Amino acid sequence: MEGKDVGLIGLGVMGQNLALNFQNHGYSVAVYNRTEVKTKEFAGKHSEIAATYTLPEFVNALSQPRRVFLMVTAGPAVDAAISGLKDLLSPSDVVMDGGNSYFQDTERRCNELAKIGIHFLGVGVSGGEEGALKGPCIMVGGPKEGYDHVGEMLDRIAAQVDGACCQYLGPRGAGHYVKMIHNGIEYAIIQVIAEAYDLLTRAGRLSTRQVRNVFKEWNERELNSFLMEIATHALEKTDPETKRPLVSLILDRAKQKGTGKWTSQNAMDLGIPTPTIDAAVASRNLSALKDQRVKAAHITKARRKTASHSLPGNFTERLEGAVRASIVVSYAQGFHLMSAASENYHYGIPFTEVARIWKGGCIIRAKVLDSISRAFQANANLENFLLDPEFAATLTRLDKKWRDTVKCAKLAGVPIPAIDASLDYYDGYRSERLPANFIQALRDLFGAHGYERIDKPGQFHSDWLS
Repeated sequence: MEGKDVGLIGLGVMGQNLALNFQNHGYSVAVYNRTEVKTKEFAGKHSEIAATYTLPEFVNALSQPRRVFLMVTAGPAVDAAISGLKDLLSPSDVVMDGGNSYFQDTERRCNELAKIGIHFLGVGVSGGEEGALKGPCIMVGGPKEGYDHVGEMLDRIAAQVDGACCQYLGPRGAGHYVKMIHNGIEYAIIQVIAEAYDLLTRAGRLSTRQVRNVFKEWNERELNSFLMEIATHALEKTDPETKRPLVSLILDRAKQKGTGKWTSQNAMDLGIPTPTIDAAVASRNLSALKDQRVKAAHITKARRKTASHSLPGNFTERLEGAVRASIVVSYAQGFHLMSAASENYHYGIPFTEVARIWKGGCIIRAKVLDSISRAFQANANLENFLLDPEFAATLTRLDKKWRDTVKCAKLAGVPIPAIDASLDYYDGYRSERLPANFIQALRDLFGAHGYERIDKPGQFHSDWLS
């Protein structure tokens, strides 16, 4: 049997679609899955793809240098796959991990496999099932020599917007780091859109269909994005049994796979504020406390105002501005964190390219990425694109709508943690003076931690009680 161009391990829906994507672009493919029955099912539908049933058979089916794409669950399953492969592979072979692996795990795997001459790439793949088949966004990190063996192949299967939506982003864990940030921003944007839905339905008393129409109008303007587009689809789906909007029948308890939490944790480690992302993670955690929330609702009898008293007639216009501003801030926090990580971990991430490849295939593709690209093209070393004149002017224009939205939500008793946190971040980031001076005074008073002064250099301590 002639050696295949690429081998794929893991035949979940994403793995199957990626295998078909490779094949549709002219590459010969071999596949392997730990569960034999799944391989047989896939082979029965796609006989042109070589099915293998042991790892030695899989490895021997590939041409050299071998190119292996892992699509298995992040964590121990990746290590198990690598353990089974490494004694079968040869120096210069390339192993690509296409799952949502934690970037520090990717760093470790890169270093371990480099010792035996195998190139390990952390490959962030975004786009869901459809993207995997028709063209995802691909974020690659690892040894450049390894990328050179697979770059053309990945370019061809990626989405195409202003070129291939695939990019080498730096050494070791850079690709999975950028994918983690992508997912953190995704958490934030989804939470912001959900808060808009909640405000319109609970305080505004709009029907699901009316909210769908509002979102559809927003998606035709500056809020145009994949997430806003699919929000309209989610709101128009009817349950075939009850004939009610399906979304109204879904339990309000959201889960998470960890990437949002990892983003918040890493932001804390690097000292970069990401309050909108943090609020999104915390909101999912709060949603999990369904039984407690039901008890609290009955015990506290929280005040709820009627629609006529809660929201002004032009509220959807104000809310549109608040959502837009909060989404801008979500991206700003993510890029700011990437900037700090790129320096701290010596990644050299090309931010202009990140903004470009996120315009196609990925979940957070949106019109605003054009402006983000322009900001980094004008200044590649921009620490935070809120410092860019275009974004500064945009947020100034949206300022009143943003504040009016927060005020209305507070009066209505509807929580909007992500929108609220975004506004607080915006106000804090542009404050020349924050109350940290008072915090330092208190820390020095109770713990002798010392403080700095604005009028002279050095570290100081005072006897506050004398």
